[in-house]
Amino acid sequence: QAELHHQQMADPDLLEESSSLLEPSEMGRGAPLRLGFVAGVINRERIPMFERMLWRVCRGNVFLRQAEIENPLEDPVTGDYVHKSVFIIFFQGDQLKNRVKKICEGFRASLYPCPETPQERKEMASGVNTRIDDLQMVLNQTEDHRQRVLQAAAKTIRVWFIKVRKMKAIYHTLNLCNIDVTQKCLIAEVWCPVADLDSIQFALRRGTEHSGSTVPSILNRMQTNQTPPTYNKTNKFTCGFQNIVDAYGIGTYREINPAPYTIITFPFLFAVMFGDFGHGILMTLIAVWMVLRESRILSQKSDNEMFNMVFSGRYIILLMGLFSTYTGLIYNDCFSKSLNMFGSSWSVRPMFTKGNWSDALLETAPLLQLNPAIPGVFNGPYPFGIDPIWNIASNKLAFLNSFKMKMSVILGIIHMLFGVTLSLLNHIYFKKPLNIYLWFIPEMIFMSSLFGYLVILIFYKWTAYDAHTSKDAPSLLIHFINMFLFSYSDTSNKMLYKGQKGLQCFLVVVALLCVPWMLVAKPLVLRQQYLRRKHLGTHNFGGIRVGNGPTEEDAEIIQHDQLSTHSEEGEEFDFGDTVVYQAIHTIEYCLGCISNTASYLRLWALSLAHAQLSEVLWTMVIHVGLSVRSLGGGFGLFFIFAAFATLTVAILLVMEGLSAFLHALRLHW
Repeated sequence: QAELHHQQMADPDLLEESSSLLEPSEMGRGAPLRLGFVAGVINRERIPMFERMLWRVCRGNVFLRQAEIENPLEDPVTGDYVHKSVFIIFFQGDQLKNRVKKICEGFRASLYPCPETPQERKEMASGVNTRIDDLQMVLNQTEDHRQRVLQAAAKTIRVWFIKVRKMKAIYHTLNLCNIDVTQKCLIAEVWCPVADLDSIQFALRRGTEHSGSTVPSILNRMQTNQTPPTYNKTNKFTCGFQNIVDAYGIGTYREINPAPYTIITFPFLFAVMFGDFGHGILMTLIAVWMVLRESRILSQKSDNEMFNMVFSGRYIILLMGLFSTYTGLIYNDCFSKSLNMFGSSWSVRPMFTKGNWSDALLETAPLLQLNPAIPGVFNGPYPFGIDPIWNIASNKLAFLNSFKMKMSVILGIIHMLFGVTLSLLNHIYFKKPLNIYLWFIPEMIFMSSLFGYLVILIFYKWTAYDAHTSKDAPSLLIHFINMFLFSYSDTSNKMLYKGQKGLQCFLVVVALLCVPWMLVAKPLVLRQQYLRRKHLGTHNFGGIRVGNGPTEEDAEIIQHDQLSTHSEEGEEFDFGDTVVYQAIHTIEYCLGCISNTASYLRLWALSLAHAQLSEVLWTMVIHVGLSVRSLGGGFGLFFIFAAFATLTVAILLVMEGLSAFLHALRLHW
């Protein structure tokens, strides 16, 4: 108190601020003051409001000093780091003490006990420092011990992960087992391929030996009426194609698996849309790189989902690249340019000697047309693919569009007919003659009489008309439309052959008759067989059931799991559900034949788009660099080629490749 009084007398400002703490009577008598104080910590942003509240409530009869704490402190409640300030408040009397404490509680200040005498404060500070040193020593020792434990655990963490995963897999498998009534063994019912029974028996025997058990595991093959799940054995080459098929749907047990045929048809249809020799080579090289380094890439266990997806389809990409290289040679297209490997079969010289070309015509005519009817102008088909002269022809698009459009229709109809043919193998294997006579045969007749006939017309027109008679060739599109409309009054579009009208009318009538054949025949036959079986099986004599069981013909009702809605427990045959299902199937098939045939035109559309994008990229990028004749053009060509390569990979390989992949996937689904 004497030191505080001395500081107040030495500092007038300090004396003025704290003068209100002294009672006038005590100042007059010079009696010693009894000042109380409170110390604590408060959030830094609350200091101004805290100070004003103390001043107003205590009417200026308190003395506040505060200092900011430099380092942020962790809030024990929220765990956030906050900036705080330490404060001390001097006051006189118990009444002010209660007010100050309530204000501190209202501002959520943390109060700490502080001794009144300097000696006690020194002792308390010394004790706190000692505790801090002890706690720091404990923390350091704990940190060192934790570091040693973690270093020891790090050496075996990989083994622990493997063991935990194995234990998790074992317990997950055990959870699928049933406990025997004796509570002494586990029983597991599993489906497995018959070819792997010996391997399973060997694995069980080896597990018994390694575990040291005296009781061997028993493997018993059971007979069941349940339909087994479908299992298609694959390897790293066929796995990707099997996933493409399974993404649409998994066939029932022992149905024919279309994945082996997809290995050829999928990359081929992709290549029809992506036909470019140069782009096919690049795609093949990328796939070959992934195939050659597959062991190293698999060992790295990359977490890149996009790369892993591409890598898992490396063999699909390899075949797509090889087939694209082949179709690129057929199209004679390499980065939008043709390869003149065998020399063009077209010649312009006969046009001067036997045609009507002259020097004046060359100077005035913007375009010149080669006439293949003149001997020597066209010397026969190009040995392989399309003649390179079409690359510079002004009517290149008209020729290629006609060729690719007809080719797309032909490939699409062959693909659909092949798919329908595969269903015949299923019907034969499952011994379902009704499906053959009442499903497969009308489906084949319907598609063949309409769209198969269109394919025959395309080949007929290619062979029936040559360069001399091509001007009289009628339009197949008009003929095909008139075929459905029974309209043959247009004399401008003459017939392709004699008897065309009668044959086309007959084919349309046959196709129309196939619709009720598919729609009505099978439900009626199934209903008749069901009634006959029910009639034969319900004759009773004296309460005893007599009668013959179902014949082989009647067994079709039992085997037909798709149309009959009765379960294994023997529910009644529902004729209404059978009719509805058959109607849905018939409508879907008839509309699908039309829409899917048109859908295969995407082969032509995607091929045209790819060729045009490739040509635009060559003309707008690389052609600009090759056209510069100055010395600087050589340096500029370096950067132009880099841009050309980047755009080729990004647009033509990645974007166009993904687009063609999705369209090929759609055509297979």
